[in-house]
Amino acid sequence: MTPYALTLDIDGLEGPLAQRVYTVLRNRILDMSFEPGMVLRKGALCEQLNVSRSPVAEALGKLSSEGLVDIVPQSATRVSQLSLSELREESFLREAIEVAAVAKVAAERTDDQLTRLVRNLRMQTLLVEDQDFLGFFEVDMNFHDLILGFTGYPTVVSTTTKLSLQIQRARVLLLPEEGRPAQAVSEHSAVLDAIKAQDVEAAKAAMSRHLRRLLERIDPLERQYPRFFRST
Repeated sequence: MTPYALTLDIDGLEGPLAQRVYTVLRNRILDMSFEPGMVLRKGALCEQLNVSRSPVAEALGKLSSEGLVDIVPQSATRVSQLSLSELREESFLREAIEVAAVAKVAAERTDDQLTRLVRNLRMQTLLVEDQDFLGFFEVDMNFHDLILGFTGYPTVVSTTTKLSLQIQRARVLLLPEEGRPAQAVSEHSAVLDAIKAQDVEAAKAAMSRHLRRLLERIDPLERQYPRFFRST
């Protein structure tokens, strides 16, 4: 019997050992396989990953710095619980960055950038038709990453990703929400139409509406999944 309900495997990943352990654990936290509040036992992790305690401790320390785990000395390490106030703050910061990004892209976009966004939107549509919601989730995130990357500022994508880790976990709880993926595709289409037309104000408004819809859906999660949230 494995220590956890799913298999943890670092084979096939590149980089130093601690980085590979970090990547696997981070992915399991972000996709909610490791639920908020779950205890992470170093011994069990070492056994399943077939590594010593050092890379596991290093990986957990990095995850702690990102706010994804809580390490209590002489006690336990747990996957951090969500906080509605933090989710609202992340949403506020994310909107500020992405609205500014889409304005710049709408004003300066190239034909190649437009083609890549169109292809992404087509893939979103196909995945929704196939009801592949996890696949849609990944392509949806890539749509936003493309726009951020098209600003030409190298750290914008990584900075926004760091600011959105808790939102990413919360979004997993919303899948599959009936009708929402198709609605998201429609909202992305409005953003893309504005970029295509190089209409800066329309692009900003469409992106803002899209991101605020997410916050509206996140707010009820604390009542629906109280065990996943820190008491306030």
